[in-house]
Amino acid sequence: MKIRTLSPSAENSKVGFNPVAARKHVSHSSRRWLRYSIAALLVVLALLTACLVQVHAGSATIMTRFGSPVRVLLSPGLAWRLPAPFETPVDVDLRTRSTSSGLQDVGTRDGLRVIVQAWAIWKVSPEQTHVLRFIRAVQNQPEEAARQIRTFIGSSLETTTSNYALSEIVNTDARKVKIPQLEQQIKNQLKAQLLSSYGIELIDVGIERLTLPAVTLNATVDRMRAERETIATERTAEGNRMAAEIHSTADKEARIIEADASVKAAAITAQAQQDSAAIYAKAYALDPQLYNLLRSLDTLNDVVNKSTRIVLSTDAAPFNALVQKPADGQKANP
Repeated sequence: MKIRTLSPSAENSKVGFNPVAARKHVSHSSRRWLRYSIAALLVVLALLTACLVQVHAGSATIMTRFGSPVRVLLSPGLAWRLPAPFETPVDVDLRTRSTSSGLQDVGTRDGLRVIVQAWAIWKVSPEQTHVLRFIRAVQNQPEEAARQIRTFIGSSLETTTSNYALSEIVNTDARKVKIPQLEQQIKNQLKAQLLSSYGIELIDVGIERLTLPAVTLNATVDRMRAERETIATERTAEGNRMAAEIHSTADKEARIIEADASVKAAAITAQAQQDSAAIYAKAYALDPQLYNLLRSLDTLNDVVNKSTRIVLSTDAAPFNALVQKPADGQKANP
């Protein structure tokens, strides 16, 4: 039995076999499958891109199906959707905005006019129903929403300011100014209206500018002048009353002090007269003649001085003491 072995040389020696062509065929097939894989990957990526939507922070995304809103995406991140044209995303800005009403000529309770400008801080409420209400009401146009807010503020200023007098809005006394109450009343009046009509959340409202027309300004100045004159009159009257009370109290106390002093002086005088009389009586009892002589000399000392000229008889009292001798039975007290 003959055994044959197959060798590469024998295989290569077959008719029609070309190794170079075989390698080229394998390489071409591999490249083709690589291209198919890349194409398939690109198709998958395109489908994923078409079916994914990104919700940005501070905004909401409304998915519309053939122009009609079907759902609202509020959480930031990626979300699934049907590719266009089945579903189209619409972004709604949820960030806080501010709006100014401009100058508004409004009336007060006392019939005067005042020019007021208010500001409002607002945003689209981050709830599904409110976001849908906002996009239906203003077609997702913040400028149109701001215009509507300005209209609401102007109407609220007109109705709210009419409940306050001018002195409660413009006053030098801060305790009489009620602007915080006015701002709170405007906020309470607008908050529910804007939320129910436009899906807008009103955060805060305030008075930005306040001025007076010429007529109101003149009336205000006259009123303030009258108030100052009234206050000055009241304070003058109060000062006069206090001054009268002080004078009356001082006079009363002076009379009481004077009466007390008169009583004390009278008591002292009476005591002095009593002591003096006792001393005189004691002196007279010791030596009546000497007592009369000394009393006469005291009287002369009080009556006569350097410029006094008196012509009297020497036998007249009390001058007789100058010429008369003591009586024989009396001796002078040594």
